[in-house]
Amino acid sequence: MTSDDSDERESKLPRETVALFGHGDAERGLLDAYKSGRIPHAWLIGGPPGIGKATLAFRLARFVLAHPDPLTSEVQKATSLALDPAHPVARRIAVQAQGDLLVLERSINEQTGKLYTVIRVDDVRRTVSFFGSTAGEGGWRIAIVDAIDDLQREGANAILKVLEEPPQRCLLLLISHAPGRELPTIRSRCRRLLLRPLERDDVARALAEATGRNASDQEVLQAAQAAEGSVGRALGLLDGSTMALRQRVLELLKQLPELDPRALHALGEAIGGTDPKTLEAFMDLVNGWLSARLGEASQGKAQMARVAETWEKVNRAAREAEAYNLERKPLVFSVFGALAEAARP
Repeated sequence: MTSDDSDERESKLPRETVALFGHGDAERGLLDAYKSGRIPHAWLIGGPPGIGKATLAFRLARFVLAHPDPLTSEVQKATSLALDPAHPVARRIAVQAQGDLLVLERSINEQTGKLYTVIRVDDVRRTVSFFGSTAGEGGWRIAIVDAIDDLQREGANAILKVLEEPPQRCLLLLISHAPGRELPTIRSRCRRLLLRPLERDDVARALAEATGRNASDQEVLQAAQAAEGSVGRALGLLDGSTMALRQRVLELLKQLPELDPRALHALGEAIGGTDPKTLEAFMDLVNGWLSARLGEASQGKAQMARVAETWEKVNRAAREAEAYNLERKPLVFSVFGALAEAARP
């Protein structure tokens, strides 16, 4: 395999990914719900970034659209949601040509050539007409929101309208990187499915699948070990400079709520400029820290609310830095100042 082939594998999107690692119990839960003929119309699939939530959502969508009758013997005998990549449904979904599947995600701003910082409200409102239209083959209509964290309040309210009056044979799959941060009115109308970070060996296998490298390769194992259960993070860590950046950020996160101004200056210099990859790696670790805080059962509602507000604040600042090509050092100080406040009892 050439380096160009490897790069192509690394950029594979969830809609193109057919392999799933480490979430067998969650997959069986979805399959059993579908086999029953009474699958809930809305699912909130939550967990830290990069662990396979969207991959699982697309896996369910492919299976349902390929097998629209849950009571057939083929579905009842199935032991997983796997679908042959050569199946027409799988091929159409991979190239975004499946009419009964709507995917809501941040889109490209044609004027700037960059992603919008949020999922636009106009795009979210398409769900109303989508679910109100006549479905094609099989009668199912499925929408995937990746991720609900990227919705503004107006967009969340538009999704809520669909949740309140769901049509027959519809599925709404909401991806959440910060379970507990969603609007309570949305959360209460969904079946929650929380995914845990992957084990190291599962990350290594997924990394090998994505890159064409061997799962026992030393660099693959090192990235898998350091990725804290996230395949997305492991992919970034195959770059040695990203691994070094990660160590700087982790050391500062361990010191919270204390701050080391000199170390923050050094981190700001290391991130520097406007390279989107370094910002992505930085915010991935920050969001992982916040996600872990939201998942701590010992926290009270007030503390969880403070962490949720911090999530919104720091990610808004990061989106603005990306959109306007702002220098990163002020962002580093701003983010860690907010994290320090969230970390205090």
